[in-house]
Amino acid sequence: MTGREVTSGGPGRADLHVHTTASDGTLAPAQVVDIAAARGLAAVGIADHDTVAGVGPALLRVRERGRTAPVVVPGVEINTDHGDGEVHVLGYFIDWDSPDLAATLERLRSGRLARVERIVRKLGRLRMPLSMERIVSLCEEGSVGRPHVARAMVEAGYVSSVREAFERYLARGRPAYVQRDRFTPVEAVQAVRRAGGVAVLAHPGLDADLGLIDELVEAGLQGLEVYHPDHDRRLERFYLKVALERGLVVTGGSDSHGPGGVHGGDIGSRTVDYSAVIELKRRRERRKTTGDALRT
Repeated sequence: MTGREVTSGGPGRADLHVHTTASDGTLAPAQVVDIAAARGLAAVGIADHDTVAGVGPALLRVRERGRTAPVVVPGVEINTDHGDGEVHVLGYFIDWDSPDLAATLERLRSGRLARVERIVRKLGRLRMPLSMERIVSLCEEGSVGRPHVARAMVEAGYVSSVREAFERYLARGRPAYVQRDRFTPVEAVQAVRRAGGVAVLAHPGLDADLGLIDELVEAGLQGLEVYHPDHDRRLERFYLKVALERGLVVTGGSDSHGPGGVHGGDIGSRTVDYSAVIELKRRRERRKTTGDALRT
């Protein structure tokens, strides 16, 4: 099933950036759909880190709810490296069962697992032993990462919260930090396009890199996440101008990771008009019609 086959919902508001237990969220995909419906959202974007494992269960819940369900926008958030920091690329209305996308995400997940193993070894040397089996179980069948290590640290009593685990041990520059294998933003944009999706730069934040944005536009970027919990009104106005000047789709979302999550807000706390969903679908269809998706 592709994103084009998701047709429930209607005009209203959309939260296009929500994580589930398929990656580092604390809510199952079906719970995300139910909460989005309860909060009156017309659409919700499932955008887990380096995995599409949450998309199928979310679409199943849409079918179960019928007319009371929001539109589920099949998506993914691909973590990449740029300079000394991270850049995240969102992919919307992807063919989430694409073999090419599956191979790319498997490569990234394998790198994530290797990174977590190295983090666990570092924590062991810091006299905080953890079970890899337990850490992997916390992400169910999805994409393992530092938040799962942090939750295991809380369970073991080494820290009192996920946030403390990051601030004291897991964040860049802290004693258990490990750099992951590099994957560039351009590679992520190209992966989204090969999967037939629309690539959007996630939460560009305080350090505006207009050169990178322009480079990604050249590579096929088609949207910019303007509305995000990390963006105040001034940043929203700035990135809205950047997006409009470059003809990019304006998107936004809560970046919700659920109760107890270390990042983002509550589902529905940052939204965009449903017209953004329509425009994302329109751009996907236009590329499919022109065959542009095959030229990246």
